[in-house]
Amino acid sequence: MRVYLLRHGRTAYNEDFRYQGWNDVPLSAAGESQLIQADVFPQAVWVSPLIRARRTAEILFPQARQTALEDLKEMNFGVFEGRSYREMEQDTAYRAWVDGGCEGRCPGGESRGEFCRRACGAFAGLLGKAEEAGEEMLVIVTHGGVQMAVMERFALPKRGYFDWCAPCGGGYVLEVCPDRRECSDWLELRETVCYTKGEEECWFSGP
Repeated sequence: MRVYLLRHGRTAYNEDFRYQGWNDVPLSAAGESQLIQADVFPQAVWVSPLIRARRTAEILFPQARQTALEDLKEMNFGVFEGRSYREMEQDTAYRAWVDGGCEGRCPGGESRGEFCRRACGAFAGLLGKAEEAGEEMLVIVTHGGVQMAVMERFALPKRGYFDWCAPCGGGYVLEVCPDRRECSDWLELRETVCYTKGEEECWFSGP
């Protein structure tokens, strides 16, 4: 089975380097106009319920039926949401979180461990359903954090969480291990894709 694990297009928060999290921020005008239709044509796409992911899926896969899954939402950054790292340089709670490797619980939000368990559990459930249905392709449009969590946990080659950050509108094409019950890592990276105009702007190097 082929898996397309894709990130939403650009928003104003991306452009201002703000933490988005669960804030339902739409695509920016520039971000929406930059996206192009994908070169694969699934019948169904799984999406985060947040509007930036749903609208991205509409543009990339206009023919596909969307199903939203709550657990595909981005990490909940709590009180940090809507703010940029520049604005929080002197914030003691933010400094403590960053100095702890961004692993602790964000005040009012999630820890990275809690988020990764949620995101990876959702992904594993979708993969199991697709396998039971005999699907040849699984397409997910979600967030950068979900990509990083899933890729760190399940993908080959092995890389750290922050090494799997794809650009907006980009993501990973993965092959599922034929008998994943006997594989500690289920996914093998086949290629990176970027569904935006201008390869010089969106191309990124796969791990």
